[in-house]
Order: sequence, then C-alpha cells, then structure tokens
Amino acid sequence: MSSDDIIQTGSCSLDDRTLVLKHGNSFAVFDRYGDIHAQGHSEQGIYHRDTRFLSQLDLRLADGRRPVLLNSTLKQDNSLLTVDLTLPEIVEANKPVVHIDTVHIFRAKLLYQDTCYEHLRLCNYGATAINIPFILTFDADFADIFEVRGKQREARGHHLPEDVNEQKQSITLVYTGLDKVTRHTCIQLENANANIGNNSARFNVALAPGEDKDIYISIQCDTNQNATPITDYLDALQKLSAELKTARENHCAIHTSNEQFNDWLNRSQVDLNLLISDTPHGPYPFAGVPWFSTPFGRDGIITALHSLWVNPNTARGVLAFLAANQATEVDPLREAEPGKILHETRGGEMSTLGEVPFAQYYGTIDATPLFVVLAGAYYQHTGDRAFIESIWQNIEAALNWIDHYGDKDGDGFFEYASQNEKGLSQQGWKDSDDSIFHADGSAATGAIALCEVQAYVYDAWRCAAKLYSMLAQHDKAKTLEKKACALKKHFDQAFWCDELGTYVLALDGDKRPCQVRSSNAGHTLFSGIATRRHARRTVETLLDKAGYSGWGVRTIATAEKRYNPMSYHNGAVWPHDNAMIALGFARYGYRKEAAQILTGLFEASLFLDLRRMPELFCGFLKRKGEGPTLYPLACAPQAWSSTVVFALLQACLGIEISNTPQPQIIFCKPWLPPWLDSLEIKKLAVGNTSVDVLLQRYDNDVGVNVLRREGNIKVTVVK
Repeated sequence: MSSDDIIQTGSCSLDDRTLVLKHGNSFAVFDRYGDIHAQGHSEQGIYHRDTRFLSQLDLRLADGRRPVLLNSTLKQDNSLLTVDLTLPEIVEANKPVVHIDTVHIFRAKLLYQDTCYEHLRLCNYGATAINIPFILTFDADFADIFEVRGKQREARGHHLPEDVNEQKQSITLVYTGLDKVTRHTCIQLENANANIGNNSARFNVALAPGEDKDIYISIQCDTNQNATPITDYLDALQKLSAELKTARENHCAIHTSNEQFNDWLNRSQVDLNLLISDTPHGPYPFAGVPWFSTPFGRDGIITALHSLWVNPNTARGVLAFLAANQATEVDPLREAEPGKILHETRGGEMSTLGEVPFAQYYGTIDATPLFVVLAGAYYQHTGDRAFIESIWQNIEAALNWIDHYGDKDGDGFFEYASQNEKGLSQQGWKDSDDSIFHADGSAATGAIALCEVQAYVYDAWRCAAKLYSMLAQHDKAKTLEKKACALKKHFDQAFWCDELGTYVLALDGDKRPCQVRSSNAGHTLFSGIATRRHARRTVETLLDKAGYSGWGVRTIATAEKRYNPMSYHNGAVWPHDNAMIALGFARYGYRKEAAQILTGLFEASLFLDLRRMPELFCGFLKRKGEGPTLYPLACAPQAWSSTVVFALLQACLGIEISNTPQPQIIFCKPWLPPWLDSLEIKKLAVGNTSVDVLLQRYDNDVGVNVLRREGNIKVTVVK
C-alpha cells in the first residue's frame, strides 16, 4: 500500500473508538454516538470514490448538549451500526421536565449503493408527555482522501450554494472540483417536519407516555447527478441483508471447539465480505478502511491467495480485474511498463489532476510475479481452464515484463528503482521510505533487489511452467523450470548470510547485501526458493526472542539499527506477513512452528475490538495479562488481515486442494494447537464437488473424518 511516509496525517485514530460501514465504492467512519466530527485530519466522514462527501453529522438537543451514550456496536454481519442513547436530565424553571434514563434514542445506520440510511427511533418511558427540540448539524468539505491524510493543496475547487427543498425535506450540498466534477451530498429527512437550512435541520419530537416515533434520514453521495435513486431504509436493509447472505453462502463454513476462536473466524469472514466490492470484472477486495478503500494489486492478490481454499471466486475476480487493468505502455509518471500489474487505482480529485500519481499507478515490483502465482494457484484449485485461457495473454505479458523490465541491470535478479518522485521510493510490500537499509542503519540506494521478490519470481516461473504443461506447451514449461532452478541456486549464493542465520533483506544498487534480519526472509519459504538447510535456520531466526514478539514475527529484529516497535515497517507486527511466514513454515514441514504463529495472533485477537485483526500492531514484547499495543493509523477492517486466520489454518492443517485431473483434498500432517480440540469444515468445495470434514486433536495426532461427500472427490490424509 502507499506509504504513510508519503501521506502524513495529523490525527490519531485511537483518540476515540470509531465504527465503520462500507458498501461498494463508499465507506463511512462514525464516532461511538453515530456522529461525525472531522476536526483537523480526523478520518471520520462519509466517503465515495476517495472523496469525503460528509464531514460533519451531529445530533444534539437544541441547547447544545449531546445525548448520553449507552452502547454502540456493529451487527455481527457488518450490515448495521447501532447506537443506544438516552436523554440527559432536562430542567425548566428549576423543575425537571425530563428525567435521565426515561427517553431512549435508538440510531441504526447502514450503507447501500452510495447512500447512508439512518433509522432514528425515540421512545418515552416516562410518566408525562414531553416535547423535545433537536438540532442535526451537517457539513461537507469534499476533501480528497489525500487531503484528509494531511497532503496540502495549492488550490481547491469551490462550493456552490446549498439547495433546500422544503417539500422533500431535503438539502443538497454541492462542490465543483478542479477536475470539473460536481459532487453532491443530498440529505433528506422523513417524518421529522424539520426546518432545514444553514447546514442544519431543527425538529421537535412530541411523545406521550409510552409513545415512540420513527424518523428516517438518508445521505446520498453523487457525482454529476448520476446516482441511483434513493430507496427507503427498510428496503435498503432487506437488499443489503440478502447480499450478505449470498456472500456467506459462497464460503465454506468453519466451526471449532473454541468459541473465542470462532469469534475471530466469524469476524474475519464478514470483514472480508464487507471489503469486497463488485467491479465490471468481478468481486475485488478493497485493501482497507479508511485509507486504502480501493483496489490494490498486491493486497488483492495476497487476500485471494489466503482465502483461496475458503472461496476461490475472490481469486477469479482479482485476476480478471488486474488483467483488465494491466499496463500496456511505458509511462514513467505512472511507473507503467507493458505487462506490469497495477499497484493501486484512485478516483479522487487529486489523483485525476495528477497532484498525486495514484489514479492508475504501477509502482510495485512484486504484484506482477504474484499475479502469475495466483493464476497458477487458482487453476490448481479449480481446474478452470477456460478462465485461464481467457487471461492467458495477460499471464504471458506478465512473464514478459519479468524478463524485459524486472531485471534492470541484467544480473539475474529483479529490482525496482522509482521513476516518479511523487510516487513510492520503496516498491515492495514494505513501502515506507526508510524500510530498506544496511546493517549500520544507512539507507540502501540504487536499484533494490528484495529477497522476497526473487522468491515470488521463482514461484511465478514454476506456476507458469505448470500452466504451459496444461496447454501442452512442454518446451516452454521446461525452459521456465530451468530458469527457476538457476534462480534458486543464484539466490542462495547471493542472499544467504550464515552470520545472520537467515537470508538478507535485499541487495542494493551496488549488489551490497543489506544484512538485516527481517520478516521478508519468511516469504522465501512461502515461495519455496529457500534450501532445506537454510529454511531450518531461517525458521529458528524468525522465532528467536529478537524476531518473535509473542504476538507474531516482527518486521525486523530488535537488534537491528532501525528497529522501532512503533514504526510502520521497522519493528511492528503485520498479521498478513505472519500468515505468509506460517505458510512458508508449513511448506517445509514446520507445522508446530506455524501453530505458534496461529496461537500468538489468536491470543492477540482476544484483546481486539470486535475480534477484528488490524493491518498491523506495535512490536513490543508480549506482557502477561495485557493485549498488543495498537498502531494508531492501522486500517481496520483490512483485507489481507481479514484472511489471516484462513491462511494460518491452511498452514496448520496442511490443506492442499487440486482439481486437476480430479477433485482432491489433502491434509498433509495436520496439526492443531492444544487450545483447539476439534474443527469442522462444511461445504469445502472443489469444483462441483464438496465435503464436510471433522478434524479431532489427540495427544500426538490429528484425526480427519469425512462427514459428508458430494460428488467424486477424494480426501487423503498424509501422516
């Protein structure tokens, strides 16, 4: 994702707990009251296509006081944000006319098709009739997401006069950007009989004893008046619930003997469903809320890889979208080259104008080989030859990019060097400016060859070789296998450091190794480029006290010069990174070590709000009885963090799925940690076949029982 060193922020999302809704190209961040207060660079607001369409929404009594908060939460499936409030005591002429805790205010919000719908219900539990005046204030700054993150602009567009429609009880806030796009925020009230104007709606609620009243509010985000017509709250809720039900049915169902672990599993599944948006090419998981609610190449690919065994439809959507947006020409401003896979795409004003280069940006070294890896994994899982053939020219274009553009100096390794000073200087997954350095702390310069990128290319060539064999192009398959074998040998010679007990972080432009113990080395195991002997040493190094915090493997070890447990990429713990590492451990047979990572992240989840795994948390040593230290700018929910639990289970259970030549599921030396006695998987699908299986932990073994089988599918357990 784009580095937080490029887009600075002046706020801390930990100042108060926020609640998030998302649907399609829109998302919303509210405070615990269901309000929006976007002071400074707070992320609160309602956003559509990288623009904040509502920056203030504040429900108060007419005297300026807020209702008293009782509770706020998200519904289990992420469809609704609900808030319970009560009125403070109201005194007139030194006499209480409303006692505290006698009026209940219920707020329910949902986001559907670019509109935020709110149901406001007030109920009088008191013994006397009341008449309560309220004021709802609102504003729209139409700030670009990069402005919200702290980017300064030399000029902005202009706000147009608000349009009030008393008959419809609506007000529209309007802004025309420098990109010539006119953006509208239409706020409409129903059953309020409000006086609307001056960015506020004033209304009275009269309630007899025991009476309740319902008010509905809709907030629609629209560009150039092309929005879908507003429906009503109940209809939107019904349609959204139906969408989420369909999404749940596309996943296999997992249930275990540990209810707390089930909470993490369930939250992960609904968060993944929340982040997936429909595109013209299929479903795509947007990277994370609030800063990265847009398609990212690397993030989407890794999310799809980690959830492939749970739901392969996501992988198909990711491959189709990235194939459709693959670069076809050389463009240094976008860092595009023919065959290169997208880093990110943005739809806001600043991106359209080129104030930031991310409208269609290709500044990533690893998305292209990972695209080929995902294509290979998808085919192995599904046997969907027709789809692979439909994107075959894109796969070959990606392979050609690796050959003709990936190796910038012809040394047999694959490097990046930024071509646009406004873009990313570091173009691996650790894309902070300070993330790649030498043992003495000095910055690595020149064209950078990251250790994990060599591993991804190795894996891409091997996956592509299998695809060529499937197409009966055996000579090309053999050529790629030979190239992969040569790269593995060359890599081991150049990147292994016996003194560190692991592979070095990178080679700089002068081919000097960055002798830093980093989590990147774990990705060499994920891809299979590590030798058996060096894999064992790497596992030991990653899990020693300097590398493993107790919650997970740190991005760099504590002894390194730039180690900082509060740094974005130089000492924090990233769940997706740990999932890649655990899959690597399992590939080389270290399932107990993979289970150690599963245990650490599961124990972290017990302390996290909603059991939601964030983008990252700080790398401080685990302290007994305390949770992990949160990172203030982490996205939550975040796509590849929502799939971590599935990847970790795959690693521990040794799940291998193939639909070529026939449907088969292999459990290779499955292992369950002591806190997980049993695990049931329902509707584990391979093509048109599926099974239900029960895994049971014993003292030194895990048993696998097939409970239901549909179709001609083979289940094998390797001990």
